[in-house]
Amino acid sequence: MLFKWFNFAVKLSKMNLNQITAPSLDLLKAVPFYQKLGLQLIVDAQPHYARFLCPDGNATFSLHQVTELPNGEGIYIYFECEDLDGYVLSLKQKGIVFEHGPKDQNWLWREARLKDLDGNQLILYFAGENRCNPPWRISKE
Repeated sequence: MLFKWFNFAVKLSKMNLNQITAPSLDLLKAVPFYQKLGLQLIVDAQPHYARFLCPDGNATFSLHQVTELPNGEGIYIYFECEDLDGYVLSLKQKGIVFEHGPKDQNWLWREARLKDLDGNQLILYFAGENRCNPPWRISKE
């Protein structure tokens, strides 16, 4: 039994987050919004599904059509941007409205917040080394 658990643990150690899928009531409106943010549409199965490639790296983000949005606070989707201030400025010039522009947070990230057309919370941020290695990170010991 111990061998089976160890074998499973080894497989999990190679896990990486690849994709987030968010709900949308209207992909015909949501897809252009995300393209305006800079995501590249790579799967277009509208009106039911769309998948995007993030402009840096190989992570993907997708939308799926729902008839009703989930209740409650919903999901928070973080997109990391190296030149956060410049990127937010360029998006504002394209008509994207932010809840607040870039500001330093006490968890050592700089964040700008907005909502997509379905009310999903989007956070554009830059954390640098603090993303994976904040001063309060738990040691491996």
